[in-house]
Amino acid sequence: MGGTAPALEVTDLTAGYGPVRALRRVSLTVPAGAVVTVLGGNGAGKSTLLRAVSRTLRFHGGAVVSGTVSRDGRPLDGLPPDRIVAAGVSQVPEGRQVFARMTVEDNLRAGALGRRGGRASRAAALRRVHELFPVLAERARRPAGLLSGGEQQMLAVGRALMAAPGLLLLDEPSLGLAPLMAARIADAVREINARGTAVLLVEQNAALALRLASLAYVLEVGEVTLSGPAAALAASDEVRRRYLGVVDEDAAADAARAATAHPVLTRWEEPR
Repeated sequence: MGGTAPALEVTDLTAGYGPVRALRRVSLTVPAGAVVTVLGGNGAGKSTLLRAVSRTLRFHGGAVVSGTVSRDGRPLDGLPPDRIVAAGVSQVPEGRQVFARMTVEDNLRAGALGRRGGRASRAAALRRVHELFPVLAERARRPAGLLSGGEQQMLAVGRALMAAPGLLLLDEPSLGLAPLMAARIADAVREINARGTAVLLVEQNAALALRLASLAYVLEVGEVTLSGPAAALAASDEVRRRYLGVVDEDAAADAARAATAHPVLTRWEEPR
């Protein structure tokens, strides 16, 4: 059979921390050139999934127990993290985690350490990052710790892009950002994807994630409970209720009638 191999194929992945199983036989696919999102509440196993793919799970006291991970049809199992980067997979961790005392420029240079190619290819990668995030060029000599939260998130994404990945793992990129900055990061994700990089996006802002992605998976207590086209999940009553804050229309009408029949006092006035 012909066709392009998936950017990422996870099959029956089980992983955890000591006796605790954070992932149980999780399977998902990121098609070449696609944005795929993973939704779920706190403790669902989303970050564990990304760490298992990037082989950084052991740095957090965890381990992969069973299952396989493949990139472009080639197995990644057993490779150290630097080889994962060389295979074209870069992760942007939750909480940005920039090198606060290093300059913006040096943070970006650090992101290129695991990539192949010479000085010219690194310079080209830096130009692309500056085109995507012009503020990083303006702040090149500033310590990363002095950047705003949104600028630090741009730096974290830019640092990952310096390795020229074919697959970008994004862990909660909008976390803690003001809505305007979160929208800017979302625009950057669209641009990164438009340039040919596949994206696996973990995001608690389900509305934002489902707008960015073509496919979506829902993780609950370490297991995939829903999956399919992002548009279909966005229209699902279960997803709308649990992740988008949308309730059943009849229930909403009942609540409105109750508020009319039993008005709530908004201010207490002392009797005169």
